[in-house]
Amino acid sequence: MIVVDNLSKSYGKQGLFDSISFKVNRKERVGVVGRNGHGKTTLFRMIIGEEEPDEGTITKPRKYRIGYVEQRVRFTEPTVLAEGAKALPHDAQNEIWRVEKVLTGLGFEAADLEKKPMELSGGYQVRLNLAKVLVGDYQMLLLDEPSNYLDITSIRWLERFLAAWKGELLLITHDRSFMDNVVTHVLGIHRRKVRKIEGNTGKYYEQIAAEEEIYEKTRINDERKRKEMDLFITRFRAKARLGGLVQSRVKSLEKMEKREKLEAVKDLEFVFAEKPGFHKYALDVRDLSFEYTPDRPLIRRFSISIGAKDRVFVIGRNGRGKTTLLRLLAGDLTPRSGTVDSPQSIATGYFEQTHISTLTESNTVLDEIASADPDGDPKRSRFIAGGMMFEGDDALKQIRVLSGGEKSRVLLGRLIATPLNLLLLDEPTNHLDIESNDALLEAIDAFDGAVVMVTHNEMFLHALADRLVVFDNDDIVVYEGGYQRFLDKVGWRDEVMQGSLAAAAPPSSGADKPKWTPKELRRLRSEVIAERSRALRPLEARIAEIEKSVETNDNALRDLNGQLVKASQDRNGAKVVEVSKTMHQTKKTMDGLLEELEKITAEYEDKTAGYDSSMRKLGEEGEI
Repeated sequence: MIVVDNLSKSYGKQGLFDSISFKVNRKERVGVVGRNGHGKTTLFRMIIGEEEPDEGTITKPRKYRIGYVEQRVRFTEPTVLAEGAKALPHDAQNEIWRVEKVLTGLGFEAADLEKKPMELSGGYQVRLNLAKVLVGDYQMLLLDEPSNYLDITSIRWLERFLAAWKGELLLITHDRSFMDNVVTHVLGIHRRKVRKIEGNTGKYYEQIAAEEEIYEKTRINDERKRKEMDLFITRFRAKARLGGLVQSRVKSLEKMEKREKLEAVKDLEFVFAEKPGFHKYALDVRDLSFEYTPDRPLIRRFSISIGAKDRVFVIGRNGRGKTTLLRLLAGDLTPRSGTVDSPQSIATGYFEQTHISTLTESNTVLDEIASADPDGDPKRSRFIAGGMMFEGDDALKQIRVLSGGEKSRVLLGRLIATPLNLLLLDEPTNHLDIESNDALLEAIDAFDGAVVMVTHNEMFLHALADRLVVFDNDDIVVYEGGYQRFLDKVGWRDEVMQGSLAAAAPPSSGADKPKWTPKELRRLRSEVIAERSRALRPLEARIAEIEKSVETNDNALRDLNGQLVKASQDRNGAKVVEVSKTMHQTKKTMDGLLEELEKITAEYEDKTAGYDSSMRKLGEEGEI
């Protein structure tokens, strides 16, 4: 656990934290939320000692091991697998299967494990650094946007891994669904203070909104009372007969706390301009095929008709062709064969991260937004700039001085300024904080045209998708229905066991024992890992549930014991009987929970040992 006490930090005139205090207790998984630039990453850097606070302390137990993903690339081993294994604890150096399990979960394929780490793309190098943290011997993990560079199946795997994490966790992510499925608590950075609550982000934001509403109502009421007292004092100060009442109000006024009006917190505002049009469909795609190289076709004879108000979401693992499909629909690429047709009344807006290169470096933010609709009202361009959090002089900043995230907001501003009835969006949630993602979701929901969107964010999928284009392995399938229905009826192929464990395990003895190829061994190990995860996940969830119930009942017993002592001291016989009965029932419940925990733990350990044995056998096969 860690304890943060009276911590303050600022950069020049920008204050991030003002005497904040909180602690992370044993086994707590804490999601850290707050708007971009409000200090989430800075807090992490101070916890690991890369930055110093201006005031206050951060206390950690002696020899407390904290794991975090280094941004610097310092690989020393000849292969990806060996580099990952380097992070194993000293007493688990032979458990290479653990490294394989994590690398596979993070999207590495069997062939990738024998590559040199420096041959990996930048995104996969970050994944390798993340894998080294996940297999390491740490008591706390500090993860800052760990889902960056991950595809949807890897994010779902990481979500399950972290939800089963037995130590402490501090997590920053813009993906609200991911956070809510992992954390036990939320720590919010708001107005240079922090608030920690048990529960998910929804509970946190509801609590903050309710508290600020109460504060503002109280402030307005106090202001009204102050004015009434000021008026009374002014009117009757000279009347000796009322001198006592006047002095009473003077003293009351001096004692009243002066509540300052809350500073407005700016959110992104997404309101897409809509171009009216009379059409039954937005796009008609027929037999679309495309490849960058002849030996690897990405898209083969793909067809879909997109209605005028459809919400079509394109999902799947990275590198399968999702962005390529959107570029084909937008006309950025020419297909090898097939057609993409749309009515003349269709006006298309396309958002893609790499399009920040289309911004003119010498232009201002206002210039870029205004250029999207040259005949539009200049006041509207200024309004949109403000909605994108470029208020006042910030709207006159040149593009060249903006960060990557700010440039993405300019691209969104250009899109909003253009009257459209078809949106093609390629991962627009990157660089947006949770609050901005919420605003984007609401704007897409309210948009009266058609939307085709590539995303890994499951909150958007659950909330908006009514049709899916699924890139799963080498297939592209159009799925008619929402995302939850897809998960229930079909699911991700990577999460479904390919064959049985019995078929996966090679013979353990015999003269005709086959010689497995490295590729076959990788496949067999992956199947064992998948089956292990499927079998153990429900047990892990139940164990965590029971442990939480035991802790709750134990706290209840301590409280009841205190009540019993007090009732005895007060000679309250009826209360003694009542509390004793409750204690008896609570102890009975705890005994049942502990008995169940013992059985499930034994089952879990037996199954774990079996899978570990299978992995060791496969490891021995690889050494023959």
